[in-house]
Amino acid sequence: MEANAITKCYAENVFTIKTMRAFLSKKAYKALMETITDRSTIDPEIADEVADAMKTWALSRGATHFTHWFQPLTGATAEKHDSFIEPDREGECMMVFSGKELIQGEPDASSFPSGGLRATFEARGYTAWDPTSPAFIKEGKKGATLCIPTVFCAYNGEALDEKTPLLKSMDVLSEQICRLAKLFGIKTKGKRAYPTMGAEQEYFLVDKEFYDSRRDLLQTGRTLFGTQPSKHQQMDDHYFGAIKPRVMAFMEDLDRNLWKLGIPAKTRHNEVCPAQFEIAPIFEELNLGIDHNMLTMEILRNTAEQHYFACLLHEKPYAGVNGSGKHNNWSVVGPDGRNWLTPGDNPHENAEFLTMICALIMAIDKHAALLRATVASAGNDHRLGANEAPPAIISIFLGEQLYDVIEQLEKGKATSSKKGGVIQIGVTSLPHLPRDATDRNRTSPFAFTGNKFEFRAVGSSHNCSQANTVLNTIVAEALDEICTKIEAGVKKGEQFNDVLQVILQDIVKNHKRILFNGDNYTDDWKKEAKKRGLPNLVTTPEALEAYQTKETAKLFEKYGILSERELNSRYKTYLEKYEAEIVIEAICARKIAKNLVIPAVIRYQAELANSISTTKSVLGKVNQTETKKLLTEISKETETVLKTITELERITESSKPDKIIAVQNKLRTAVDSLESRMDRNTWPLPSYTEMMFVM
Repeated sequence: MEANAITKCYAENVFTIKTMRAFLSKKAYKALMETITDRSTIDPEIADEVADAMKTWALSRGATHFTHWFQPLTGATAEKHDSFIEPDREGECMMVFSGKELIQGEPDASSFPSGGLRATFEARGYTAWDPTSPAFIKEGKKGATLCIPTVFCAYNGEALDEKTPLLKSMDVLSEQICRLAKLFGIKTKGKRAYPTMGAEQEYFLVDKEFYDSRRDLLQTGRTLFGTQPSKHQQMDDHYFGAIKPRVMAFMEDLDRNLWKLGIPAKTRHNEVCPAQFEIAPIFEELNLGIDHNMLTMEILRNTAEQHYFACLLHEKPYAGVNGSGKHNNWSVVGPDGRNWLTPGDNPHENAEFLTMICALIMAIDKHAALLRATVASAGNDHRLGANEAPPAIISIFLGEQLYDVIEQLEKGKATSSKKGGVIQIGVTSLPHLPRDATDRNRTSPFAFTGNKFEFRAVGSSHNCSQANTVLNTIVAEALDEICTKIEAGVKKGEQFNDVLQVILQDIVKNHKRILFNGDNYTDDWKKEAKKRGLPNLVTTPEALEAYQTKETAKLFEKYGILSERELNSRYKTYLEKYEAEIVIEAICARKIAKNLVIPAVIRYQAELANSISTTKSVLGKVNQTETKKLLTEISKETETVLKTITELERITESSKPDKIIAVQNKLRTAVDSLESRMDRNTWPLPSYTEMMFVM
């Protein structure tokens, strides 16, 4: 594809600002842009014109239907399609799309998870247009659909989606950053601050034929049985290796499909495990970045199918090797248009930077358990703490140089840098910092990487909204506290710089336990974290308890993000989803074992027994010790599998998840043991070797 063609296809299926200008009157365009930039309510007088413009543009792109595209608490996206067709009195039809249809929709709310907010008979729910995320077109084989990003709420206004609290948290964060900016003498009138995000998406590909032959992959997204191949990722030869032609063809189509929707896909490469890959975008404003990531996951699956692959987005599709995450790169742009997590060129900018760093230190330390809860899921429980993922203990990595500056700041005097020579002292005693202030730490859950923080604990299948809603809110709370103290000190007649210095010192003294630059995988760190009082929430049920605390309820209600009732509903929804996934996996595992594995093993046992008997009748007394030993071992494991299936059937519907998981793991051990002893042609499931290497 020529470069010229790429630029022409980029965002061709997006109702961009350029497209708006072409299809709207100057008055309507100006009003819509004010709505987008100022986050104000859309003027009803222009709604019909905007809707008609969208419809005209969509029809020119082949669209026949429109849908309100939203993100319910299922973790996926949702859409209900309506055609533009409206019959007239002459037996023909017109293509109609009104301002009312653009701004508000009414899907059934009772069939989506609500954690008790909606009863089954209470069906009414509303979708409302989010103009800050542009409408786009999804192409089908014989048509197209205009997709309008929306929020989703119940009849009484309670949030039933992930986008509503996210947008609220962004507004709260903007308010507090602008408040801080004013204290630094930065003009904020008519301006706003906003967080940015870029999600590095990891995924696996598997040949569609193998995928269709694995009931566990089809129903749960991961392999419930399977032994490691002799060679997998030990040689580190797949990471950044040459991309196979078939995979490259998929990636090339993937990029084109993403670019057409304005998704700025930038990087593609082989990941650590065979058949594992990563795609990363250029960072965008947070809300748009999350919408684009949700679309990316959908397009990954669809494009893979076109190339006779299946795309696996489960956090741990294969046992014993790397799983997949989604590195959530978070930063903040201030009202001055600068990234406030970039060390600046002068002491004033350094002060803003270190204030943001200290706000993050305080926020993460106070709410580590809550941040951990945002990445809790059945899939991520298999991944967190393994050798490719951060542990369940939340900590912050700053890098040697920045950590040294923070330590100096705690002592009240930061005058030197370990790697950068003498630090300039300007209007405050805060230091001048070089731009390359840190190395990276792949074991850290929350790592500073030069101009952003990388939250590595998000799972590959997750909607990033949960993590970012909490991150925005807790940082806003920290900035609120900092600003309140600065304002109080200045009101008393104290110097701004002196007040700020004391505040940041206190933050470091009180919250530095959250900082850790070492290897997060070691047992020594677990012991050290326990001494520091940091939470180590290993499983989803214990992590989700953070949603139930008084502190969390107070935090979200204070800033109007979620009411206590809405918060409790989310806790119930996420816990119910976790428990349902555990039960589904258990049922799937026992059915595979009972209906596929056991019949195959019994046939193989019969072949072995017949072979032993035939050999004896033909050759007489011949040594068959090892053959008999193999038959004995298989027979014993078969009995173990049958007993464990019975046990799993008994406890699946009545026991707690941890007991179900323990018995299911026992079943897996026995089944995997049989696979290692069986004839490959007799084993009823595609092997790890085939799925990882045949593509």
